[in-house]
Amino acid sequence: MRTVLQRVTRASVTLPGSGGGGCEIGPGLVVLAGFQKQDTPEQLLWIAKKIANLRIFPDDARRMNRSVADVPRGSILIVPNFTVGCEIGKGNRPGFDDAMPPDQAEPMFDEFVRVMRTFSIPVETGVFGAEMHVSLCNDGPVTFILDSPPSPASPR
Repeated sequence: MRTVLQRVTRASVTLPGSGGGGCEIGPGLVVLAGFQKQDTPEQLLWIAKKIANLRIFPDDARRMNRSVADVPRGSILIVPNFTVGCEIGKGNRPGFDDAMPPDQAEPMFDEFVRVMRTFSIPVETGVFGAEMHVSLCNDGPVTFILDSPPSPASPR
């Protein structure tokens, strides 16, 4: 599983043509989540715990020493993003051979959201498989790429 994490002051997702459907958060994290064929539930749990506890918010001394749970009104916006899992090492076209097929990735996304909500942090989400417009104000800017550790059976 691969995620892109962005610390934000605010963020929103809108669905074009839906008449205003979508959601928004205040201070917190935007998580772009991509799933790959070899991903396991154990990796999903590992990455969820890491995101919930990652200390990337400033404390009173302006040091990255707080997690999203420590931020007043802190919340998370999780956006399913097929392209996060692509490979771009060869050629000029992204490769999606390792991307999890949608019929498997959607239940993984739903489980990821369910697990993230167990940390008592407010979570909003984009819509799996939908065209979305994501708007955010990156705070810092602070952005991280977080990959789950390889599973024992994975050659990653």
